[in-house]
Amino acid sequence: MSTPPTPVSRKVALPFFSAVAVALGLAGSVFIAATTWKDVRKKPEKNNIRITGSARKRITSDLIQWSAAVEARGADRTAAYVALKGGTEKVVGFLRAQGVKEVEIQTESAAIIEEFEIIKEDKVLPNTNVPLRSERRESKGFKAKQVVSVNSTNVPQIEKVSREITTLLEQGVDVASQAPNYYYTRLGELKLEMLAEAGKDARSRAENILNSAGNSHVGKLVYADMGIININAANSTETSNEGNNDTTSRDKDIITIVHAEYEVE
Repeated sequence: MSTPPTPVSRKVALPFFSAVAVALGLAGSVFIAATTWKDVRKKPEKNNIRITGSARKRITSDLIQWSAAVEARGADRTAAYVALKGGTEKVVGFLRAQGVKEVEIQTESAAIIEEFEIIKEDKVLPNTNVPLRSERRESKGFKAKQVVSVNSTNVPQIEKVSREITTLLEQGVDVASQAPNYYYTRLGELKLEMLAEAGKDARSRAENILNSAGNSHVGKLVYADMGIININAANSTETSNEGNNDTTSRDKDIITIVHAEYEVE
């Protein structure tokens, strides 16, 4: 007759499997709790809207820069300089007579160069029929040049002067008027104003888009940067990746761009 198994073996096996089951259950509970906590703590994603705003304003230049070139010639350097000096004095005198202030007139240093003419000669070698061509430089005298420039806030006055200075040609003055350059001296403070206007335009555009789409509303601003600032001649639509800065026109349009991103509520 076989001996029945003792109860000791059952008592040892049951606690072992129970312990494993309890451990697995605890591990699963911890994983579920941790995952649930993580999901609760995770912020819901927000939809954002990106928009471009712009502002345009017409400005009138308040500073003008203009210059005129005076030239004279002479058989030698001294004669050329004396003739140039007389022409420059007539130009400066003309400016003063037109009401241009002394402090607004600047005379640059004179430049004097010798001019040459190329003389070509065709000869035949002695006792032969072989042609011989030669060239030589022959002095034509000296040319002197001087630039008279004006910086003024009286834009209309200098525009008038730039058109009328060539009347001195009738007095024997070799003078050439250059095209004026126009500037706006309060551009720094104007840019701040224009950026603010462009920012308002960006938010207004975002509100219009969201209002037409449904019940969404524009939230807080999360990002913004300044785009290119273009200063063009009046009514020009020219654009540049580097930004334009027109100096050829008295009246200009300044165009400012702002890129903005808002939360959608």
